[in-house]
Amino acid sequence: MLKENYEQVKRNIEAACKRAGRDVSEITLIAVSKTKPLSDVETLIRETDAHDFGENKVQELTDKYEHASVPVNWHLIGHLQTNKVKYIVDKVCMIHSVDSFHLAKAIEKEAAKKNVVVKILIEVNVAGEETKFGVSVEETENLVNQIKDLPHVRICGLMTIAPFADNPEDNRGYFRKLKDLLLDIKSKNIDNVNMNVLSMGMTNDYEVAIEEGATMVRVGTGIFGARNYNLS
Repeated sequence: MLKENYEQVKRNIEAACKRAGRDVSEITLIAVSKTKPLSDVETLIRETDAHDFGENKVQELTDKYEHASVPVNWHLIGHLQTNKVKYIVDKVCMIHSVDSFHLAKAIEKEAAKKNVVVKILIEVNVAGEETKFGVSVEETENLVNQIKDLPHVRICGLMTIAPFADNPEDNRGYFRKLKDLLLDIKSKNIDNVNMNVLSMGMTNDYEVAIEEGATMVRVGTGIFGARNYNLS
């Protein structure tokens, strides 16, 4: 079932790209494996072309990293506490959820110790939801300018978590706003900053996100099925 689900998501991505006049090679599908066993990850790797996986929690990411039988591109997509940074700077291919200079400095400190450069995205709370993390649209460029000179941190773009909506069209405006923000910052040609990655869209709305410019989509339930949050 995992293979079938994954391939259906890929077909949906292709269809969204066709509608938007985009090349499917521009899109990275991140299979969000949070709360799911490593065996599911390895099944997908074995049976499909999946190699990018997203985790919300540091502990779960490090456990899977250490026990995976094949190399995996791990993305941390959940909120990151500064005291957990040291566990993942040398294990992730990208941190999607940087929303403060304080956190960026913690990443810099730990990355310097391990002599790695960490790719990050700035998490933007486009909808201004009080329950969500992320910097405001208005504060984003200032944060980029604060982080840009950290030698072991590389800004690669922006990320958002749109509100949950029964109708994916309800989130089109938020996705468009993030794309406009990315293009605005990109036009400034800020040193050491790439604005090439737009991580937005999840199971419910990734097709709309792709139509509005997403380059990474984070799909969990659409691939792995419903979550089990009762794990010990």
